Amino acid sequence: MSQTQLDKQHILNTLDVKDIQLYINGEFVDAESEKTFENLNPFTNEVINHVAEGDKADIDKAVASANAAFKGTWRKMKVAERLDYVKKIAAVIDEHIDEIAPLESYDTGLPISQTKKMVARAAKNFQFYAEMVASRMVGEAYQADDEFINYTIHKPHGVAGLITPWNAPFMLETWKIAPALATGNTVVLKPAEWSPLTANKLAEVIDKAGLPKGVFNVVHGFGETAGASLVSNRDVKLISFTGETKTGSEITKNGADSLKRVSMELGGKSPIIVFDDADFERALDACTWGIFSFNGERCTANSRLFLHENIYDAFVEALKERVGNIIVGDPLDEKTQVGPLIHTTHFNNVKRYLEIAKEEGAELVSGKVPEAFKRGNFVAPTIVLNITNDKTVAQEEVFGPVLTVMKFKDEDEVIDLANDVEYGLAGYVWTKDIQRGHRVAQAIDSGMLWINSQNVRDLRIPFGGSKSSGIGREGGHYAFDFYTEKQVIHVALTDHHIPQFGKKKD
Repeated sequence: MSQTQLDKQHILNTLDVKDIQLYINGEFVDAESEKTFENLNPFTNEVINHVAEGDKADIDKAVASANAAFKGTWRKMKVAERLDYVKKIAAVIDEHIDEIAPLESYDTGLPISQTKKMVARAAKNFQFYAEMVASRMVGEAYQADDEFINYTIHKPHGVAGLITPWNAPFMLETWKIAPALATGNTVVLKPAEWSPLTANKLAEVIDKAGLPKGVFNVVHGFGETAGASLVSNRDVKLISFTGETKTGSEITKNGADSLKRVSMELGGKSPIIVFDDADFERALDACTWGIFSFNGERCTANSRLFLHENIYDAFVEALKERVGNIIVGDPLDEKTQVGPLIHTTHFNNVKRYLEIAKEEGAELVSGKVPEAFKRGNFVAPTIVLNITNDKTVAQEEVFGPVLTVMKFKDEDEVIDLANDVEYGLAGYVWTKDIQRGHRVAQAIDSGMLWINSQNVRDLRIPFGGSKSSGIGREGGHYAFDFYTEKQVIHVALTDHHIPQFGKKKD
């Protein structure tokens, strides 16, 4: 055995993989129906384990548990005590990073070199929101002459329904759970059915942290049953969803009857614009990282590359070389840069887009998938050339390691091209002309934009998109606008004048 094989075997031997139950009211339980579904390894397409298949009965039980906890222990708890629990979760995650990162790679196909960083970021989410609530969740006060004072307070809504995606699941689950709990809500989590391992590990972590029963619950299952039941339950006061735009639209419609508050982080088709004065090598690094990391399965991926005509040929040649050198392989190998896509259904969809691109006249340049990995859901890193912005693969979210490459002449043209798409989540501009950088950045229809940088996130800033990429913002103190209700208290300081309707005159 090679050292790499020995390292992988050691990881597999230490993985704690067992059949998964639901986590409701502080206990791991089977689904009411006793149904289960198979969880597959994207690297081999073999069965990893079986997962309890929750449905309406289980969602209703979890919501009732969360509602009781909210009205009882959790809501009445002192803020400092509640935040101590949140900090404890962060500490327990830190203790288990070496277990959680391999589980994430094993379950999703994400390279372990990337999942290690994601898990570390997950712990920071809890620590960050414990500090943020303590220091930044403050009200305002306004004095009206000497007659009134008006002040605002933040109040938790109650039960938060969190529906999370399968790309970077552990990090994105904690991204929602941390502010929900820190602001005083209780939680029912419906994780993606394709990535249940670390959601179950998170339940174990939170159980170890000792939260009161019912404060945190996990119901595994499918979107059309468990997810839909969570959205329709009237005791669930808010839904935070990350996923496909079409699903987000359905959730918004289905939650309308109970006037649910919704936060939607949806699809993306983000442009990266490289002008001819840009730092060539750094732009190349950022471009390849931004589309091929996370196996291309990231909402903020720079999937549409616009190159100034003066550098188009040179940049394309450099891209071809990079794509040919990217290491495609076993997600549990530290050297791997691109692993398998998460599921055969998604794999087939990405392959379908590549066939459509060829039918529409595009040229495809791809890296190589080693023959030994043919059982897995591998799509080699691919650049799509000879394409225009109106073609299918340039307009629709592929959500894989696929980069469309197009040419532009000037600033006005590229702004029009970048904005000529349904989505508006992120964008990237590369130029040494900082005035132009700001002009173009502000002209792009996107919730977030980076100038001369890859996607580097600061936890303090808002996250979200425009157009079909989402509704609302989370992150930093902006999460308070979603996870809490602002209440205004008006206090009279004097016996001010009150109109006396209906009073008889002397």
